[in-house]
Amino acid sequence: MKPRKRFGQHFLHDPGILRRIVEAIAPARGERMVEIGPGEGALTRPLLERLEHLTAIEIDRDLSAHLTREFSADRLTVLCADALDFDFSAFPAGMRVVGNLPYNISTPILFHLARYADRLRDLHFMLQLEVVQRMVAQPSTPDYGRLSVTLQTRFRMTQLFKVAPGAFRPPPKVDSAVVRLVPLPEKMPCDEAVFEKIVRGAFSARRKTLRNALPLSASDYVALGIDPMLRPENLSPGDYVRVARQVSARPASRSSVRSGA
Repeated sequence: MKPRKRFGQHFLHDPGILRRIVEAIAPARGERMVEIGPGEGALTRPLLERLEHLTAIEIDRDLSAHLTREFSADRLTVLCADALDFDFSAFPAGMRVVGNLPYNISTPILFHLARYADRLRDLHFMLQLEVVQRMVAQPSTPDYGRLSVTLQTRFRMTQLFKVAPGAFRPPPKVDSAVVRLVPLPEKMPCDEAVFEKIVRGAFSARRKTLRNALPLSASDYVALGIDPMLRPENLSPGDYVRVARQVSARPASRSSVRSGA
């Protein structure tokens, strides 16, 4: 199959890298797993050697048809759909998610999947190295931002290994990496809609001070023990949870944050 630019397709073909990914995932018979963007099935095949059944979400109709022809329905369920719009709550709790995500939409997919963290067992993805570095970045570092905060409040993440461009067809212009995400056992102790709005707003004005970037009063900063002259990148994920709880405690503020006021 010819890779299509509009879908950001780079087909993984290196058998050594595929073997390392499967070993990292360690699939076992009886487990429920969904693969996002199976493409030509390079990862699908070794996964099915260990699984009884696999579900695949593929937006490309030609690739979906190819996979449907190659595998029987009792082994592989192919859903021709856009993972960005897919309702992952349709799957049973405890689902494992894997995939070589299209680099042009990998960040939106990660934000989308974060909303289902409490229903997932773990996630293993091939991503652009730069994106993985942003995911695991610490506060007050250049890579730290909205993606870091959003994911770190929901997952424990580990960069497993790097992958060179030559492992793909066609080779991307950047290095890649495989990352593992494991949902945290505790549910977020704040209103998630308020939290997401605050984090999005803060990092859209990341060069401003917190006093100008967050919907907090002077008394709020005192109560939270946060210096209003810091910048959004200086707060930890836990700090943003505390800010969201402070804002949620004020009904009028909660309403304005949700509406985007």
